[in-house]
Amino acid sequence: MAHVLVINSSISGDKGQSTQLSQQFLASLPAGFSTETLDLVQDSYPHLTMTEMAAWMTPESDRSDEQKALAALSDQAVAQIKKADAIVIGVPMYNFGIPSQLKAYFDRLARAGVTFKYTESGPVGLLQDKPVFIFATRGGLYQGTALDSQTPFLNTILNFMGLKDLNFIYAEGLNMGPESAEKALSAAKARIAELAPAVAA
Repeated sequence: MAHVLVINSSISGDKGQSTQLSQQFLASLPAGFSTETLDLVQDSYPHLTMTEMAAWMTPESDRSDEQKALAALSDQAVAQIKKADAIVIGVPMYNFGIPSQLKAYFDRLARAGVTFKYTESGPVGLLQDKPVFIFATRGGLYQGTALDSQTPFLNTILNFMGLKDLNFIYAEGLNMGPESAEKALSAAKARIAELAPAVAA
């Protein structure tokens, strides 16, 4: 059975448009998928510290109880990503960037020797590539402009770890009046209808 990992980062929870679109995407998938959902707001990661990074770099057999607990945060996040056959990420825009909760999560995934490695020709991602569906919701219109810091960052961090099959689904102008919001959500739903069947291919 194929396994889908869902990562939601909206501070609005189930009322967030990115969360709702990711749920609509799951509902559109063919039968035969298992799912695991991470709510990065309800179960948030703290800001990364040098103490936690030191725990990663300490051999497992030499870790203290504190280091084992700290390393487990990253180990679990990496294991969930590796287990998934497809990944769904809900990403609202807050103050022109990704939610800080999502950044803290990515800080646990990007680990040298685990999800990427450095070589003489540059960094190489170590995660097996798989489809990633990114639901980017914005109050204004930013796609393709210099104000869209999310798309370049997400492309960079995910590619860096080996995830290159990225599918962005945008819903923009959500705070620019009912007509604009309806148009944006309709376009996103049409994109969902287009992409969902391809997951099983």
